[in-house]
Amino acid sequence: MTAAAPIELLDRRLIFVTGKGGVGKTTIAAALGVLAASRGKRVLVCEVDAKGSLAAAFESGPLRFQPGRVHPGIDAMAMNTEDSLREYLKLVVRLPLAARLGPLARTLDFVADAAPGVREILTVGKVCYEVREDHYDCVIVDAAASGHIVGQLSAPWAINELVQVGMVRDQTRWMTEILGDPTQTSVVVVTNPEELPVAETLELLDRLAASVPVDVAAVVANRVLPELFTHEEEAVFRRLREREPRRALVSRAGRDAVAVFEAAALAVAFRRDKASNLADLQEGLPATMPLLLVPELFARSHGARAVSKVAEALGDELA
Repeated sequence: MTAAAPIELLDRRLIFVTGKGGVGKTTIAAALGVLAASRGKRVLVCEVDAKGSLAAAFESGPLRFQPGRVHPGIDAMAMNTEDSLREYLKLVVRLPLAARLGPLARTLDFVADAAPGVREILTVGKVCYEVREDHYDCVIVDAAASGHIVGQLSAPWAINELVQVGMVRDQTRWMTEILGDPTQTSVVVVTNPEELPVAETLELLDRLAASVPVDVAAVVANRVLPELFTHEEEAVFRRLREREPRRALVSRAGRDAVAVFEAAALAVAFRRDKASNLADLQEGLPATMPLLLVPELFARSHGARAVSKVAEALGDELA
């Protein structure tokens, strides 16, 4: 029997982007959206923590629960408890609501703290609903950070085990069908080539594999430094930093020339350290797990221009 062809990342309908704080998770989520839109897909990008980072990435106005256009082919939205509950009651319970749900939303906040999984169900249920109703070809979620993503993704299964009959179980059942289907749903984990993010990424992959039946499609290593010099050039730099060549260099070009070579040596050492962490990451990944490399921009690391450049890099990696 011929093995099935691998599923392209952007052929998934629902993509959760996670990673340790500060690694560029939001930029990667926005860039995946730009890349998907460039391929003709109708895209929704959803921010779950309402920090405003996604709006900054697209240089748009504040995001609301109702999706709004932020880029050609891309709508974006921000989750919030009250509007999520309002939509759930309207669409699922079919309860008309004319007034604000402030008191009820505050009650839900209390219940969510006492019964973990309630708030996550509203978030995951919303993005799964957008997939089920075919409003978009690709829904990309700027999801919870790596410390919380397992709880967010596992909530439908957890509640499905607790509630054996009734409407709640029916709702979580179709969510688990979407989330557990690797042709529809995947997770992308973002990291940096630094020791702590790499260690946390490998730990997260183990936790996801052990706890949540959701496919992990790829790991993205963001801000990867390029190879600045050839090995021959590095050998020349090392010789020029030795005592006699260094003295001759100062006599001919001044001490500023020596500073340039010292800076070059520092850059090489810094890059080597990053490369070592990247090698540890590659070694720790499953053999079939794609590792996508996004280079350091050496420029503004956020905003629409940065997102566009990262989208180009991801496009090259996925080509």
